[in-house]
Amino acid sequence: MLLRERTGSLKGSMAERKIVARNRKAKRDYEIEETYEAGIVLTGSEVKSLRAGRVSLDGAYAKVVNGEVFLYDMHIAPYDKSSAHTGHDPERPRKLLLKKREIARLAGKVAMSGYTLVPLSLYFNKRGLAKVELAVARGRTKADKRRKLIEEEEERRAREVMKRYRF
Repeated sequence: MLLRERTGSLKGSMAERKIVARNRKAKRDYEIEETYEAGIVLTGSEVKSLRAGRVSLDGAYAKVVNGEVFLYDMHIAPYDKSSAHTGHDPERPRKLLLKKREIARLAGKVAMSGYTLVPLSLYFNKRGLAKVELAVARGRTKADKRRKLIEEEEERRAREVMKRYRF
């Protein structure tokens, strides 16, 4: 499930991402306020499993603990070809790499009630480094989720009508 996505960078050139996993439920269940790009500390067998696409972000979340950010409940399946003693725990907490200023900003946002840190996607950048797109998000209620689905359906229908009657 490796997807390639082109994103613009500061210098105007196009950078390429190899997306390994997306958290599709996050955009439905949460209202995204800000996003950050964070590096992630992994072992060799975890990187090989990521490159094989054997990862799940469902139910994953991040916490700020003692001035460091950790990602919990992300499942990286064990790599088949690694030995048992060099393998990894699929559910272990993984440290995220951010600047001190960013960590302080995240800690302040999360301290406010209702906010949480949610991973949106996991990808390899053009240099081959594993990165996590992390979002500061606020949970939605069932009514909000229903309202958003109705709005998206109306937008989709409007696009279809515009497309149909375009000359």
